[in-house]
Amino acid sequence: MGTHGSPKPAAFPQHRLNIKTPHRDQETKELGLKAIGCIQLRTTVPLLVDEYSKNRPTGSFISIDEATGVTVGAGMIKGAG
Repeated sequence: MGTHGSPKPAAFPQHRLNIKTPHRDQETKELGLKAIGCIQLRTTVPLLVDEYSKNRPTGSFISIDEATGVTVGAGMIKGAG
């Protein structure tokens, strides 16, 4: 395992999942606190990752706010490229 800082990655929400129903909100513009959804993440530098289904340790991530050290997100890699 390791860490990798990527300056200002951009996250683009694809959908938010309603956990009470199987509905995916395709119109979402953001994922709020404790929200579950799918994002497209773009970075300024390439990241070496695997799909979560193939390799859990290198197919998952956490996102930490650089200024506060607070965890702001976590996820699993569904596809890369």
